[in-house]
Amino acid sequence: MAARVFISYSHKDEELRDQLEVQLSMLKRQGLIETWHDRRMLAGDHLDWTISKELDEADVVLLLVSPDFIASDYCYKIEKGRALERHREGTARLVSVILRPCDWTHTDLAHYLVTPTDGNPITKWPDRDEAFLDVTKSIRRAIEQIGAVNAPNDVHGFIEREPELEAHIPPTPRSSNMRLRKEFSEADRDQFLDDAFNYMERFFQSSLAELQIRNQGIEVRHRKIDANTFTATIYKDGSKAAACSIRLGGQLGKGIAYSDGDEAPANSYNENLSVENDDQKMFLRPMGMNHFVQRDSSLSNEGASELYWSLLIQPLQGN
Repeated sequence: MAARVFISYSHKDEELRDQLEVQLSMLKRQGLIETWHDRRMLAGDHLDWTISKELDEADVVLLLVSPDFIASDYCYKIEKGRALERHREGTARLVSVILRPCDWTHTDLAHYLVTPTDGNPITKWPDRDEAFLDVTKSIRRAIEQIGAVNAPNDVHGFIEREPELEAHIPPTPRSSNMRLRKEFSEADRDQFLDDAFNYMERFFQSSLAELQIRNQGIEVRHRKIDANTFTATIYKDGSKAAACSIRLGGQLGKGIAYSDGDEAPANSYNENLSVENDDQKMFLRPMGMNHFVQRDSSLSNEGASELYWSLLIQPLQGN
């Protein structure tokens, strides 16, 4: 019998929840899990009672933690509270998934193992597919530790049952599979690329400033050459130790090109990011010209920026 997995999340994180469910597909195909969240409710279902029932019958509870999750009284107090209670009782396994940077280390979740590895938020990983795979492996281990599926708990004491539910009429069943393929226009792709480049320029500017603050003997320089080009330079004890130029467009046309050196010619590049998409989202994909860059990576703006920052700082780290 498949383990029942309850997903607790803020609706503002619905897109990330969808991406996680895609990674859970193999566990579903193997018949190891059945997932439930509030979007699976049917017309006529009573909100509090249905959530209470599903949470109390779950074998694994996933808490998708973010600033909005912590800010939500329902997610944080009710769903998290009951999940922790059942985890301590040994009647369910709790798996906390850190979606976005937030102050989770000052909550009671800090006393338990979180995912992804080291509590590094999903949105901070260069490749989100890799991050969600890391989470999926943790869920698989939790399923293996459960062994036999726990008997459902018929008592749902943390939310009061309302009297009118006795006369509840079963609703017409429907599928929860409503996701359709998204189409992206040339304008969408151009805007995505502009946004990614502008994000990367801000990312480098703030990262350079922080690098100088944290490391003695380090000086930095950030120069915006024009609307489509910026450079980053790192000096160690007064000598240039690392530098790069990053251009929107570049020799390959539409993309973001990385060149070693802050005076690199416009027609040179050591790595390039292009815009691609799947059936749901656009992302940046590297050519993989560096030995540690995976060509099949699907990078967010943050992941792409982190990749290029790694290329810049690599000489100072001795990699």
